[in-house]
Amino acid sequence: MTNNVQPAPRAMVGKPPADVADQGHMAGESKRVKYLLGAICVFVIAVMISPLALSILASLKLRADASKVPPDYLPHQLSFEPYVQVYNFQAGLPTYVWNSVFTAGLTICFCLLLAVPAGYGLARFRIPAKEFWFVLLLATMMIPFQALLVPLYLTFAKLGLANTHFGLAIVHTVIQLPFSIYIMRNAFEAVPRELEEAAVIDGCGSVQVLRRIFLPLVVPGLVTVSLFAFITSWNEFISALIFMNKETAFTVPIMLVSVRSGRLGAVDWGALQAGVILSIIPCVLIYLLLQRYYVSGFLSGAVK
Repeated sequence: MTNNVQPAPRAMVGKPPADVADQGHMAGESKRVKYLLGAICVFVIAVMISPLALSILASLKLRADASKVPPDYLPHQLSFEPYVQVYNFQAGLPTYVWNSVFTAGLTICFCLLLAVPAGYGLARFRIPAKEFWFVLLLATMMIPFQALLVPLYLTFAKLGLANTHFGLAIVHTVIQLPFSIYIMRNAFEAVPRELEEAAVIDGCGSVQVLRRIFLPLVVPGLVTVSLFAFITSWNEFISALIFMNKETAFTVPIMLVSVRSGRLGAVDWGALQAGVILSIIPCVLIYLLLQRYYVSGFLSGAVK
């Protein structure tokens, strides 16, 4: 009996189908792309973290090692002397931290008290030439606030607000308020009008609608405004230097400038880096704790 089965062509023996080979090639290319992206991300992270890491290492050096030329990036001996020096500097670190926290807290309260009703009115009410007034309000962000410090200081001196944390918080509010109103207006505009109409039908007035409907829905926007106000007030230096002339009323940025002065006018790099590390801890902690609200609120305002 004759076998009619024909042998497979030699060209096909031992070779996978074309589509399988293409899929394997694509999978290999995808892995290489992922590895390349991962390497780029690691490189970018290393570049971004390296200044902070070098600052931490410099803050743990002895005074002689910190001022050495050329510098040694790794400390020969770990020392917490710079941190002790910053903690005990003049009035003490707790005093300066409390001054900054108190001023930042007042700034947050002022920004929220002014930005919430302003953003609510610009977003939900019919105001003649509303867009013009809104653009005019944002245009004030283009004015350098340093140009306003002299007239503000003269005005505050007559009102008795100079050299007070209350007056300094007002200055920080002036700096931050236009951006805060921008964020809150976009946050209120993102709320569906059906919710507002339903509340009005149920008998709620404008204030009740704001308190019961809008405020719970714009919490990310409120957190975003608070974060920006806190960071602006915490890091601001020029107006704090001009308005405050009492040693016990100084904020953390002024303390950092004072603590860096060493003997015979030399810069005490160890104490300066220790102060920098201590000053960024509150900002980092607050950002990490409120990151979820911050990101959602900032994107909702920016995208719109």
